[in-house]
Amino acid sequence: MQVSRLSRRRFMATSGVVGVCTFGCSGASQEEFVSIFNGKDLSGWEGDQTLWVVEEGMLIGRSPGLQHNNFLATKKTYRNFILRFKIHLVNNDGNSGVQIRSERKKGSTEMIGYQADVGPTWWGSLYDESRRGVVLAQATPELIDRTLRLDAWNDYEVYANEEHIRLSINGETTADYHEQDDSIARVGVIATQIHSGPPLEVRFRNIRIREL
Repeated sequence: MQVSRLSRRRFMATSGVVGVCTFGCSGASQEEFVSIFNGKDLSGWEGDQTLWVVEEGMLIGRSPGLQHNNFLATKKTYRNFILRFKIHLVNNDGNSGVQIRSERKKGSTEMIGYQADVGPTWWGSLYDESRRGVVLAQATPELIDRTLRLDAWNDYEVYANEEHIRLSINGETTADYHEQDDSIARVGVIATQIHSGPPLEVRFRNIRIREL
């Protein structure tokens, strides 16, 4: 049985650099982005449709309680990009996240790759899912307390350009990381996560990307 990430020991590989900026932190205009979720169905995505549904223009992940993580992934891969989406973790309970530059782990429900983390104590942090198993850049509690809208919609941005990955929530940079390992993949799918553990619900909308 998998041990929940909320209870297992986690290590920080390097500190996140935080700062204030106007959303989005990348400075790219809204017109340059394209939607990767049409708000009607799961076209362009693959995964367990008993857990992932589309309702009222939202992508919703509902967990009855799972022993293993579950992911809904894009069919297309991406390398360098700016990803923007709105996310609501209902009641701020449980854990979720968005994978980037990732791949499915063979014979498993897990994914391997970078994760823009979501959940109490982990919002805005960059985690290396099913690979090195470390927090690569940790958002500070003070910043998240100031920035996060609890049990409400939050604007999340992920900037990935070669070795540089930067996360922002509601216009503030929460994690800034430069990959030093050239063997780490810089291309892969994007995926939304339902974390193992008790029941939870996570909602996404306006998932858009600008490739660089």
